[in-house]
Amino acid sequence: MTRAVWKGVALLVMPLCAFGQEVPAPKDLPGSEQANAWIDKDPAVVEARSALAAAGHSRAAQAASPHEWTAKVQGQRRDYRDTSRKSNEWLAQLERPIRVNGKGELDRQLGEIDLEIGRARVGEARHEAARALADLWLDVIAARGQQALLKEQLAFAERNLSAVGTRKKAGDASSLDVNVARTDLSEVQRQASLTATQLAKAEAKLRVRFGDALPTSTALSEPQAPVLPQAPWRERVLAEADPLKIAEGQRRKTELLAARTKADRVPDPTVGVYTASEAIRNERVVGISLSIPLSGTYREQRMLQALRDSDTARAAQERHRQEIELEAAETYAEAAGSLDRWRVGEQGASIAGESAQLMQRAYSLGEADLQALLLARRQSLDASRAALEARADALRWHHRLLIDAHLIWDLAKD
Repeated sequence: MTRAVWKGVALLVMPLCAFGQEVPAPKDLPGSEQANAWIDKDPAVVEARSALAAAGHSRAAQAASPHEWTAKVQGQRRDYRDTSRKSNEWLAQLERPIRVNGKGELDRQLGEIDLEIGRARVGEARHEAARALADLWLDVIAARGQQALLKEQLAFAERNLSAVGTRKKAGDASSLDVNVARTDLSEVQRQASLTATQLAKAEAKLRVRFGDALPTSTALSEPQAPVLPQAPWRERVLAEADPLKIAEGQRRKTELLAARTKADRVPDPTVGVYTASEAIRNERVVGISLSIPLSGTYREQRMLQALRDSDTARAAQERHRQEIELEAAETYAEAAGSLDRWRVGEQGASIAGESAQLMQRAYSLGEADLQALLLARRQSLDASRAALEARADALRWHHRLLIDAHLIWDLAKD
């Protein structure tokens, strides 16, 4: 084979090897150990784990049966009129309803389904917490980048003011030019202050949500192309989607509840044993008892309701699938588009920055006026900020691809 053919084969095989396996977390994000520690402390995750523990107790209770033994003790006194004698009599009884018609096995299956739904809810809570951690983490780094950019622009504006002052001393600039340069410097200082506030807010949001979480990085890395092609990535997202697992569990639960309600049309009998003492303790009675409720309209209507609930859950599962497929398609499209926008933004920022430097040199040499210099400086700032935002946006969508496919932070183990 030629080198080009081998390269094509490698490009096809590498995504397939990556499919189903985790990849290292991007360097813009915390490592798996630290991220999991923060995610597991998230209140929504703690709540979901508590609900899962409760589901475990519910399963044990359903397997044990809701029916319990009932002890009954009855006493009476009987007067014999013909003999004027009195008889102290008593009865002791022990009874319990018994599940029939396969209800015990259905209850056990219902308990298992509740556990599966609970596990899926834990997975979804961790997934949402992971999304929040990645977004807030990136917000802090991006805000630091904006702050660094404004510091550069502040130095640029200060050099502009210095250049105007030099030209004024030489008689090539007016006091009006100096005031215009000072106004421009004040505007950059205002924007720098605003950026510092945004950084403080981003750090506060991250700390409030995830405790001591705080990035050490001050610069964003270069965005990368998706680790998987769209088709296998979409399949993995659907396979790992916890909302789909929850919806499927709810559907299966409603089907089991319908079967349970249908089985309940045969009521559970209550059986018992009893003993009694009568006739001045001359008679000793031992026996068994059996009572069976008679099924009626109520049980039939409950069964019909359960069947409709099952249809509703099936439709809800399909709705969730469509929503997740749509979100997956949008996420992948945004990831690809944001990568292109970042590349274009970087080119524009580089050109605008070079133009601003050339214009400042030209102004210092008296070859350009102040308005042209300030315009070039503002264009450079706008282009640089747009490029930084495009970089952060591309990284954000790339992280979303990894998190939604459960490719980082041990999310696949949920």
